[in-house]
Parts: sequence; C-alpha cells; structure tokens
Amino acid sequence: MKEYSEGYIHSIETMGLVDGPNIRVVIFMQGCPLRCLFCHNPDTWNKLSKTKVTSKEVVDVVRKYRSYIEEGGGVTFSGGEPLYQSEFLLDMLRLSKKAGIHTCIDTAGVGYDTKYLDDILKYTDLVLLDIKAIDEESYKKITGKSMKMFNQFIEKLKEHKNKIWIRQVIVPGINDNEEYILKLKKYLKQFDNIEKIELLPYHTMGVDKYKKLRIKYRLDGVPIMDVDKCKKLENMLNYIEKNS
Repeated sequence: MKEYSEGYIHSIETMGLVDGPNIRVVIFMQGCPLRCLFCHNPDTWNKLSKTKVTSKEVVDVVRKYRSYIEEGGGVTFSGGEPLYQSEFLLDMLRLSKKAGIHTCIDTAGVGYDTKYLDDILKYTDLVLLDIKAIDEESYKKITGKSMKMFNQFIEKLKEHKNKIWIRQVIVPGINDNEEYILKLKKYLKQFDNIEKIELLPYHTMGVDKYKKLRIKYRLDGVPIMDVDKCKKLENMLNYIEKNS
C-alpha cells in the first residue's frame, strides 16, 4: 500500500499574488468535469495528462518557499478543478496543515468524491468559490452540466463554515448588467461567512490554446469585458452587501 496519494498536476506557480491572501504557492491540478464557455485553460480538462506526482512531492515543493508564504500566505490548490482528484487533494491538504501552512482551494464545487468531501473542507482554511451561474438553466448553458453537484457542495460548505471568497466571471451579453447583480446579491445571502467578492472581467487570453488543441471556441466574437464596467458592478454588489 502506498504511503502517499498520487495524482496529476498541470503546473506550479511559486509566487502567486491573486489566488488567496498574500503570497502563495499555487498548485494547478489537472482535470475538470465542466466545459465552461469562458474557460481559458482547456489544457487542464483531461485528468490523466501532464505530470504524475505524490502528495509528499508537491508539499515538499511548497515547504521550500515557506520564507515567502509564512507571513499570511500559504498554498492554494487550483485547476482545472482540484476536487476532481479528491483523495490526492485531501492528502496534500493534510500534509500542508501538518506543516503549519495556510490552505486554500479554488473550486467550482464539482467533480468530488463524496466520501472525501467532509475531510477536504476540514483541512481547508479558505475556499475561493467560483460561481458560474445561479440558476439551473443558465448553469447548464455555461458549463454543460447540471447544478446538482454544486448545490450539494455549497450545503456542505455552509455546514463546515469555511471562510469564503466569491469569484464570478462577468461576460458581455450574459451577466454584465445590474439585474444580474441584484439576483447575485440575493443568492449570496445564503452564506454568512463571505469575506470577499470579486467580479472577474472576461478575457480571450486562452483562445490560442483552443486553436492548438483543435477545440471550437464557443464565445468567438464576444468582446472582452470592459474592466471599468466590471469594477462598477463589483462595487455595486459590495455596496449592496454591506448595506443590506
């Protein structure tokens, strides 16, 4: 029996500044069950490609950068979808917490093996929760999947009371309007542990990857999201949250 879990990673960023508080080592894991319209990393979809490593090997890399991350930073497991390799993720979280490292997962709340989920959340200090849509019809159009697994995940998240940062990509013609922001505000009221809300402007930086992989890019012709408009919507949402 193997002492440590094995899994597949895509890449490691050793000085991450946007995937959680302060400086972080970001582990981009391989595999994702969703096919989001605006995904800019289609090269992470296949779970079994790229590099196979043990949980100890990954955490040993993280430990090398402790001098950078110990002042309020930590490790973030991103993807792809980190929950898609649940046992591997759990083992890395356990080893990280044992080493005294702050842990974070950047997740859409899907693809998990139910038997590992409680322990995963137990060893997770912060969840970056990627909201794709807030109703079944829109969710299926954007991701190609049902919202059922995501809904089950957020119930577990509320049960464990993990700290949460909310993230949502804003796409022209899909959700870039005040009407949607008001609906999102209402939807987020179910959580009482949100620390931060970020609206991320849609961009096309991943289009070349689709061409190389010979995958059709389904938002072809959609302009990038105006950064100033996106920030105004974010400010509006945060203002509503603080004053409601």
